[in-house]
Amino acid sequence: MTTTALEKRRRLLPRWRDYGRPRELVVRYLLLFLVLGLTVGPLLWQLLASLKGTSEDVFGANATLLPHHPTLRAYRTVFDQVPVWSYIRNSLIVVALSITSQLVFSTTAGYMLSKPGWKGRKAVWVVLIASMMFPFESIMVSLFISIRDLGLVDSLAGVWLPGFVGAINVLLMRGAFLAVPREIEDSAMLDGANEWQRFRYLYLPSAWGAIMVVVINTFISAWDDFLWPLIVLRSEGNMTLTLGLSRLQSSSFGYDQRMVMAGSVISVIPVLVLFVITQRWFYKGVSSGAVKI
Repeated sequence: MTTTALEKRRRLLPRWRDYGRPRELVVRYLLLFLVLGLTVGPLLWQLLASLKGTSEDVFGANATLLPHHPTLRAYRTVFDQVPVWSYIRNSLIVVALSITSQLVFSTTAGYMLSKPGWKGRKAVWVVLIASMMFPFESIMVSLFISIRDLGLVDSLAGVWLPGFVGAINVLLMRGAFLAVPREIEDSAMLDGANEWQRFRYLYLPSAWGAIMVVVINTFISAWDDFLWPLIVLRSEGNMTLTLGLSRLQSSSFGYDQRMVMAGSVISVIPVLVLFVITQRWFYKGVSSGAVKI
């Protein structure tokens, strides 16, 4: 390798001073490992606890972090005693309905809110912002009465309907659509594109990152929801995964701590897989779909 090539390569390589002083670098990594331990630590502990045998303690003074004899007995017991596949199917149905409705209504509503000039636009904006200030518990009773009057108690439709669209997703899509330059839309109008064509071929491709954020957020909220399915559902055949696996803590299953940990790991695996696959679009969408006033 020539001297010129070596110098060029040396200039391209990162240098310590590009990341700050060594002391600052140590502090950054310490904070990074602290956050990593707080977020990943509990999940890792649950995974290791679920792999322990019946002779090993999960809690107490004699408990160890690593299992001495790792085994999948807890997972086999969970699948034998609980209809996990039925719960997964019900959760996937609710997730599919939620993602579909969220995408349809949040994109169309966000598109309309990004358009200036129509009456009532600011009033709708204020209502959406105000709706985010009320916690779910404050409207839970009235929401259940509405679902009961519609005859949707103990049904997956009753679980899905209250979350068919979210205000935060509408505002996210509005921010993503506002980032599209007005000049591009004017050019499309001059070319004869109508409103639907501009929405379909111009705005939606430009907001792909924000759409992925909506998909991920909707999947996580619908998959992990526990309180509302607990209120609405009655029969075991309609239970979602998080609600069904919570039965592992009851006395009818002997309250085996390893089974509880295994159920928690089973419920969180799909969320982790989805996030790993779509994290590139997620981070892109968070920055591109920032809410703009």
